[in-house]
Amino acid sequence: MTRFIDLSIPITNEVISDPEVMRPKITYMTHEDTWQQIAMFFPGLEKSDLPDGEGWAVEMLELSTHNGTHMDAPWHYHSTTSEGARAAPSIDEAPLDRFFRPGVKLDFSHLPHGHVVSAAEVEAELDRIGYALRPLDIVLVQSGAVYGTENFTDQGVGLGAEATLWLTERGVEVVGTDAWSWDAPFSHTARRWAENRDASIIWEGHKAGRIRPYYQIEKLTNLERLPSHGFTVSCFPVKIERASAGWIRAVALIDD
Repeated sequence: MTRFIDLSIPITNEVISDPEVMRPKITYMTHEDTWQQIAMFFPGLEKSDLPDGEGWAVEMLELSTHNGTHMDAPWHYHSTTSEGARAAPSIDEAPLDRFFRPGVKLDFSHLPHGHVVSAAEVEAELDRIGYALRPLDIVLVQSGAVYGTENFTDQGVGLGAEATLWLTERGVEVVGTDAWSWDAPFSHTARRWAENRDASIIWEGHKAGRIRPYYQIEKLTNLERLPSHGFTVSCFPVKIERASAGWIRAVALIDD
C-alpha cells in the first residue's frame, strides 16, 4: 500500500508565512451572494429560480508566485545561468521528468536559526543516514522552521553557495526546504553582512543557480513525518508563462 503525505502549506489569509509586503489575499464569494453572476448568463433569472436560492462559491486571489508551497525556477535567481552561457529558464520551461523522483531528507533542525549549512555538513548528514546520493534525487531539508508559529520567516537554517553547488555538482536538480527560503533568513544574514559588508553572502544559495541551474521548493511542511529516504516526491509546478516560480502541491509517496 502507498501512503501519501501532504508536504504543502495552504494559501491562506489566516497564517502568516510571508513578509507583510508579500502576503496573499483571498476574497471569498459564497453561494448566498453570487446568484447575480449566474443571472448574467440567463437574462431574467431570479435568485428564487435556483435550487435553494444558491449561486456558486468562487474565490478571487491576489498572489505572488512565491506564496504558499512553490517552486523557484532558475530565472528567479538570475537572468542567466551556466556562468552566463545561456538565459535562465522560467518555470514554464521546467523539465517535468525532474519532478517525480526519489527523495532524501536531510535533517538540520537541531542547528540554530540562521546557520548556513556547509558542504561538509551535508556530507556528514548523508553519512549519518547511510545514503549515497544519486543524480536527480530530490533533496529536502528539514530546517528547524515551523510553519504557523510566530516569526516563521526568521526561522530555520539555510544552505549557502558551497553546499548548493556540492549538491548540483552531483546531479541534484531539485531541492526543497520547509523554511521561507533556501538561504538563511535575511534577518540573520543582514547581521552578518553589517559586520563586513560582504555582499557575496546575500542570497548565496539562490545565486549558485547562476553557475548550475536548479529548481528549488520553499515552504514545505510535514518533513518530520518522512523517513530519511525510501520515498518518492511529486512536485509538479503550475505552468505560468515566463514566471520565476509556480505553486505546487508537494506530496511524498511511501510504499509500506
